[in-house]
Amino acid sequence: MGADVPHNAVTYWALETLREQSIARIAGDIKVPNDLDASERLLAGGADYNDMCSGCHLKPGKTQSDFTLGLYPFPPNLSLPDKEHGHSDHKSGDHKSSDQYSLQRQFWIIKHGIKASGMPAWAPGHDDKRIWNMVAFINQLPKLDQAQYQILTARDDASESNGH
Repeated sequence: MGADVPHNAVTYWALETLREQSIARIAGDIKVPNDLDASERLLAGGADYNDMCSGCHLKPGKTQSDFTLGLYPFPPNLSLPDKEHGHSDHKSGDHKSSDQYSLQRQFWIIKHGIKASGMPAWAPGHDDKRIWNMVAFINQLPKLDQAQYQILTARDDASESNGH
């Protein structure tokens, strides 16, 4: 039961398979906004990612944090491309539908969380627009260096006073 000992291979496979099939079934009907590449989304999502996600999912130039060392399963380093962080958001099929599903999956996970994984549900207190902003930022994150990350995740005083 301890988080410092990994599951055996069969248990891990069963949990991963059931989780991914469940998410695929539920997330497949989510409508993805057309404007995920808008700079406003990137800036808003970057500040939220830095405040709410980077402690677990890291940022450019970081490979671990004190917090991530004690988590099992280990959260993906989202500053790395999918192939490198070991958690694929793509299901089989054509590339376009895989990209679409990746966005749907990310939105669903951020909104609803994953039980017994350390991934919280951000829906309480965060509307869909705010969650899509984080999805927009996450999809650009692997392309950012440390300096770009700092610029895009800075939160101005007006945003902080408005609770964002």
